[in-house]
Amino acid sequence: MTTLTPTPTGLAKLFSPIRIGTLNLANRVVMAPMTRHFAPGGVVTPDVAAYYRRRAEADVGLIVTEGAWVEHPGASNDPNIPRFYGEDALAGWKMVLDEVHAAGGKIIPQLWHIGLYTAAPVAGIEKPLEPLRDDQVGPSGYSGTIGVMPTLQGRPMTQRDVDDVIEAFARGAKSAFDMGFDGIAIHGAHGYLIDQFFWDETNRREDGYGGDLAARTAFATEMVSEMRRRTAPDFPIMFRFSQWKLQNYGARLAQTPEALEAFLTPLADAGIDIFDCSQRRFWEPEFEGSDLNLAGWTKKLTGKPTSTVGSVGLDQDLMEALAGASGKPASIEKLFDRLDRDEFDLVGVGRALLVDPQWASKAKADRIDTALPYTPGALGKLY
Repeated sequence: MTTLTPTPTGLAKLFSPIRIGTLNLANRVVMAPMTRHFAPGGVVTPDVAAYYRRRAEADVGLIVTEGAWVEHPGASNDPNIPRFYGEDALAGWKMVLDEVHAAGGKIIPQLWHIGLYTAAPVAGIEKPLEPLRDDQVGPSGYSGTIGVMPTLQGRPMTQRDVDDVIEAFARGAKSAFDMGFDGIAIHGAHGYLIDQFFWDETNRREDGYGGDLAARTAFATEMVSEMRRRTAPDFPIMFRFSQWKLQNYGARLAQTPEALEAFLTPLADAGIDIFDCSQRRFWEPEFEGSDLNLAGWTKKLTGKPTSTVGSVGLDQDLMEALAGASGKPASIEKLFDRLDRDEFDLVGVGRALLVDPQWASKAKADRIDTALPYTPGALGKLY
């Protein structure tokens, strides 16, 4: 481990310990979840275990794994993204867990269901699932891609479907708890299934899972409550949400702080311990009249610990990277004042950590300028 040298107080704060429930972290640096496509048949390999261990050995306080499919036929759209169910897949994740713990790190898996983004029919589900009514469904099939709003053409979720998905997330949480993971994370952002219930563009239901923004949290709150029941009162549950969607970068669930509070309160009451607040650029204010970002507002409104994320350590945002642009290391000084005033508690680092396993150690030594650049094709490699 790199010795902490005299640096700005914000940098010292970034590398100070924090306790959140039973989660004792050596510092505030979080490896953000990033899809890797390195799990043939849904099973992670020893190379993936070594990939995560390298970050744990180099001053990353908490690793949130790439999203892993829950055990539901409509969850997956790629056989090379890991599963979090089945004896073989869980054995692979146990290998990852053991490697990270052996390096002194902390790790929580992120559970994922893609919903409308299931690109082709899968066993047991003739069309992708979506949170709609029968009379709102168009022709079979799916259209839409990054930056393009999908047509709402999936099969609407029945109560049985809702119950089955909640059960799948709860089983995943129980597996993580029994295996000894340090918590569990839920992917509720970016326009995937849970977020499809949140967003008025994709949730047109008129039952107990539709309605206003607060009412549209019912699917997620039932899920969190059941995951809590299957694990333990103090088992850390992290929840990722976002205003922006892959289909619409400018989308907003909440236009005002009051609307955001109405949205967050049921989720906090359900038992979420940490909100993972996804922005495209962490330094951007969320609402006019305040420089608080999304994580800052979330902490202020709920009192819960929050993690900020969005282009930390690079001079480009995610969409530029997906379009094939390279990114250079960027200063993280914009974080320091916010950390000093406790605007948020944790800092998620994505692509900068993806390409440079030593990123956190370099930041700790105030040598962020020596971090490796992000280049096109990085998502297809295991560094």
